[in-house]
Amino acid sequence: MKKQAIALFLILLLAVTGAVTFRSLLKTLYPHKYADIVEKYSAQYDVDAALIYAVIHTESSFRTDAGSDAGAAGLMQIMPETFEWLCMRMGEQASFADLYDPDTAVRFGTYLLHLLLEEFGDTRTALAAYHAGRGQVGKWLRDPSLAPDGKTLTQIPFRDTAHYVRKVDRAMQMYKKIYG
Repeated sequence: MKKQAIALFLILLLAVTGAVTFRSLLKTLYPHKYADIVEKYSAQYDVDAALIYAVIHTESSFRTDAGSDAGAAGLMQIMPETFEWLCMRMGEQASFADLYDPDTAVRFGTYLLHLLLEEFGDTRTALAAYHAGRGQVGKWLRDPSLAPDGKTLTQIPFRDTAHYVRKVDRAMQMYKKIYG
């Protein structure tokens, strides 16, 4: 956290002194790392590249070695049970440790986003499922106070999940503004 604050201070100092442009500052804050991999799986699974970048940005800050206290791993922070399910769906045999490889992490994470977008038909609801799980979102969709139409969440009852969805959405909008 302290390193991030120092880095942000230095970036802002450079921006203020004119050493970097505002656009390059935004590109520093919202990097376009692993572009060849992201673009490849974006096209293969028909998932908006800005959404993929936003999930990576939010989940791991582009750190390939990222892991969570809950047990998720890789750029897109996939849980072990979800990884096993994805391997089965994709007809692949892979090790959970393979998620520390950028290509594997983005391929599996993008495929998961593809499946969730197909299942739920709405980016916000799919992101809630990415964070809280498909089963949990299924329960929420059966609650008319959360999803009046039974298909789209209008409210997310878990504060962490609601915050996650807002963060990814903001990051996605920034990626669209910066990179088109």
